[in-house]
Amino acid sequence: MAGQQGTDRAGNAHRSGNPAKRAAADRYAAQTGRSGAVTWRDWVGGARLRTLPLAVAPIAAATGVAQMMQALSWPLTLLALAVAVFLQIGVNYANDYSDGIRGTDEFRVGPARLTGSGQVNPKAVLRVALCFFALAAVAGVVAVVLSERWWFLAIGAVAIVAAWFYTGGKRPYGYMALGEVFVFLFFGLVATLGTVWLQADELPQEAWLAAVGVGLFAVATLISNNIRDIDTDRLAGKRTLSVLVGKRVSQILYTVCVLAPFVIVFFLSLPYVKVIYAWFVLALVIPAILILFTGRRPQEQILVLKLTSFA
Repeated sequence: MAGQQGTDRAGNAHRSGNPAKRAAADRYAAQTGRSGAVTWRDWVGGARLRTLPLAVAPIAAATGVAQMMQALSWPLTLLALAVAVFLQIGVNYANDYSDGIRGTDEFRVGPARLTGSGQVNPKAVLRVALCFFALAAVAGVVAVVLSERWWFLAIGAVAIVAAWFYTGGKRPYGYMALGEVFVFLFFGLVATLGTVWLQADELPQEAWLAAVGVGLFAVATLISNNIRDIDTDRLAGKRTLSVLVGKRVSQILYTVCVLAPFVIVFFLSLPYVKVIYAWFVLALVIPAILILFTGRRPQEQILVLKLTSFA
């Protein structure tokens, strides 16, 4: 039908007669320096690989705790890692889809999104998100079968539901200033403690301390992203915590979240000497804080996001 956007079998969008979608495609071309069919590089970019450390960190911390307890199982650890990574990629594509169809990404200043760019059929992005959620579910079921901890099925189901409703559904909690709470719970407590408990019969204080530290870094990563998007999120009607409290308070919260874990590092360094190596992470954290307070361009704020994620 004339005036509608067509798609090919790969889910790539043709030039639209709709002015809004055509404008989105023009923004995509301006941000990426090219136009036309979407390539595999765009799909890899949509996975937002720079956020994957958020999935790896809690599993790595839990692996150390399990090793300390002499309860480490590499098959279970690798399955937990698969669950975390697949969920992270799935939620990234789900966010791309949900924010795109809501029009939230029309105001973005960061990297172009698949759906919001108008270059990809939203249903194609949704299918990819669901595929990664399914992969996470399969890895989780295998881990449950091997460990015979059947109640973990409920935790996995809740994690997938939480991943979807971050920006999906009619009332996404990511639009209600609750993103930081859920990120702390799932990327800190659930991922770290769950991986330890999958292999051991108890949760020592080291597991809780590691979970809190990792969770605070995950919160800081989200805050750094939301600070960059305060103005555009406000235009789009997206009520993140940073939109509610403002830039300066968000910067202070970010600083607390990236420095507080080093209090944990200090106490863990006393009985566990090699934990002292964690202090080298300050080489990423200190520049990130300085850039956050002094940077003015969106590219500088994106650098803060990358540094925090790697930290």
